[in-house]
Amino acid sequence: MLSQPDPSPLSRRGFLAASAAAGTLLGLAAGPGRASTRPRPFGRYGSPAARRDPRTLYVHPDGAGDFTTVRDAVAAAVGSGHTLVIAPGVYRQTVAVDPGRTEMTWIGASEDPCDVVIVYDNAAGTPKPGGGTHGTTGSATTTVQADGFTARWITFANDWLRADHPGTTGTQAVALKVQGDRSAFHHCRFLGHQDTLYADSMALGTFARQYFSHCYAEGDVDFVFGRATAVFDRCHFRTLSRTDLAGAPYGFVFAPSTAGANPLGYLVTRSRVSSEAPDGYYKLARPWVPSSDTTARPMLTVRDTRLGPGIDAVAPYANMSDSHPWQNQRFAEYRNTGPGAVVHVPGNRPQLSRAQARAHTRRAYLGDWRPYA
Repeated sequence: MLSQPDPSPLSRRGFLAASAAAGTLLGLAAGPGRASTRPRPFGRYGSPAARRDPRTLYVHPDGAGDFTTVRDAVAAAVGSGHTLVIAPGVYRQTVAVDPGRTEMTWIGASEDPCDVVIVYDNAAGTPKPGGGTHGTTGSATTTVQADGFTARWITFANDWLRADHPGTTGTQAVALKVQGDRSAFHHCRFLGHQDTLYADSMALGTFARQYFSHCYAEGDVDFVFGRATAVFDRCHFRTLSRTDLAGAPYGFVFAPSTAGANPLGYLVTRSRVSSEAPDGYYKLARPWVPSSDTTARPMLTVRDTRLGPGIDAVAPYANMSDSHPWQNQRFAEYRNTGPGAVVHVPGNRPQLSRAQARAHTRRAYLGDWRPYA
């Protein structure tokens, strides 16, 4: 397995603490003080006075760009092929990229994902102004439905916390829901607790390809989930501690819901899973067969990846519903390392052969789309 750097020196909780210490809480509308003091807030990507091209828009929380919010910049980027260069700051808002805004690129101008944070705090059980609640999809801080979307050096976060809402039962709180085909995320962070990263598609019969490279995702319950064909390459997944539970399991890293007709689901390769929870308190995955698609056959392959001691090595998989046991789904591993990868019960750790593993590569999953080239 290739060694890899930690792309996230500050976890979600560390980010909150650091922001508070600096006097810049996530609840404030303005970004960190350093955003307005940098002489070149857009780094090497130009500025409104030296625009790279007419379809490049600049976002700055204190007014040095074309827009002060990401949401307004997206609204102005009508059609295809726009680039948003986003200056350092904390952008507290929800953002949606609809299907018509194709081939859009977001760039964190400092090239450090800790500097550009898009965050909000809706949960599935949060009441909506017009009545009802948001539901899981509606809880997303950022929703991307357009094909050809690319993000670099951005943090997508949902800072809704169970402890602050003890009476809420809908505790899913999505940081990013991405549904478009050819969606790529490089050096990004996804911070939340339950249902952090929703890697999905626009419709049951649509097989959306997504690529996550050198990214960091953290959470506790099913925090990477959905039905996309998604490749996680050299990523870091971190499971969080919980004070609301007395014992294991605390949660599950992956919960794929791959359509039965889709031959390819989630592929995790050359990555690692770490934990701040006690050893063995997390399952690697459980299958999600939603009520809207009872023919789903979730698929997850984890290969060439280090599984830390937080993963229950004896029984790394569990059922979400006894009607759909994980053994009937498409779960497999290949050449993993670490204490969480030790095979104690062979029947609980389905392994690919070398020949089978050749069909589980990023090229096989993504086809003629090469976001890694």
